[in-house]
Amino acid sequence: MVTKTNKENKKSKIKRPKKKSKPTFNVLNYGFFKAVKERWRKPRGTANKKRRKFKWAGALPKIGYKNPDSVRSVREDGRKEILVRGMPDVEKLKSLPSHELHGLCVRFASSLSKKTRAKMLPAINQLGVRVLNFKSNESAAGGKSGVER
Repeated sequence: MVTKTNKENKKSKIKRPKKKSKPTFNVLNYGFFKAVKERWRKPRGTANKKRRKFKWAGALPKIGYKNPDSVRSVREDGRKEILVRGMPDVEKLKSLPSHELHGLCVRFASSLSKKTRAKMLPAINQLGVRVLNFKSNESAAGGKSGVER
């Protein structure tokens, strides 16, 4: 039996494209004044150095920082995340071929109630897709919440 070396093992792994690193986009003068918070606001002033693209003022967001389509909305485990807002979205998942379902995971929209999530869960589990933000042991019929009196 021939064993593979570490180099051969590394080569055999599938290489996924990585997300590009991008600078942090902050307001001009962040870090110089305590009152200037870490946030982003588009510079609009006529004399604003950041708007005029002075290098020392920091980077402005632009389309060139966009990640490739193959990496967008892909999690670290390599699965693509899909937001489910209702039963029509689950029906769309059912129409996908099985080889595409393998690389997907589902996240329920925050607007969905526990009851609705519980109704959708069997259909999604039947497809073999992982659900990210719902545990199957959560009660669908309103269990006890808050402090008992």
